[in-house]
Amino acid sequence: MGIGYEVLKEKFPRLIYCGISGYGTTGKYVNFAGHDLNYLAISGVLHQTGLPPRPAGFQLADVGGGTLTALSAILAALYYREKTGKGQKLDISMTDASLQFISLYGGIYSASGKTPEPSNDILSGKLPNYNIYQTKEGRYVALGALEDMFFQTFLRAIGKENLTKEIPMIEENLGKIKQVLNDFFLSKTYTELDPIFKNEDACLSPILSLEEVSKDEHWRERKMVFETKHPKYGDVLQFGSPFHFSETPFSYRLDPPEHGEHTDTILKSLGYKSEEIEVFRKDRVI
Repeated sequence: MGIGYEVLKEKFPRLIYCGISGYGTTGKYVNFAGHDLNYLAISGVLHQTGLPPRPAGFQLADVGGGTLTALSAILAALYYREKTGKGQKLDISMTDASLQFISLYGGIYSASGKTPEPSNDILSGKLPNYNIYQTKEGRYVALGALEDMFFQTFLRAIGKENLTKEIPMIEENLGKIKQVLNDFFLSKTYTELDPIFKNEDACLSPILSLEEVSKDEHWRERKMVFETKHPKYGDVLQFGSPFHFSETPFSYRLDPPEHGEHTDTILKSLGYKSEEIEVFRKDRVI
């Protein structure tokens, strides 16, 4: 279209040009179509979700690999431009960025030559103190007591402070300890586990649904979930910004626009007359 980086940089040498694609601008997949699941598949992330591998259910590559990686790159390029006066092209691949999510396993593989086993490695189900357990009523909890001091706090909270003395935390005993914890959780309801959820150092968390998240006091206090009064639709649930700045705090300025709600206003602010805008509309430009 004549607006690529090589063309534009001649006229605008300070230009920061960020392109986000599935596979990047080089490599054998450069022209392949793809979506989040494809990027996670070929970067090795999906292999770690278990056997059989399952879709994550959220856009890990798109948001973590695309949006946030692109943002980091743009900010770094802005800083470079402030120092040098030069812009540059940023080639952001959602697949490249997905690879960083398994850097821990990459290090293990590099050091040992052993491919991490799905559902049976240090962060994917092997450890009894870093796992997911089912409760009596069929719900699930997440135990993330990875360091021993947190695990011991958890064990004291459930009245099993001698567990790792009776069954030492060595490779061949991990399954036995996991079974003890599995039996414990199957005997308890969420209500009965509530005191442990509230223990600051037990690292036990309820697995919340989106409805529960929307009502949780933590997210409300952080202003990550809130309602606004929309003039047409009434109360509308909104999600806040994850960036919390002391000098420029998040503020909600506008309601989500109707489709094309601000088109005329923006075009008029650029100098277009109503008659010209109607021609755009007739010709399906807008």
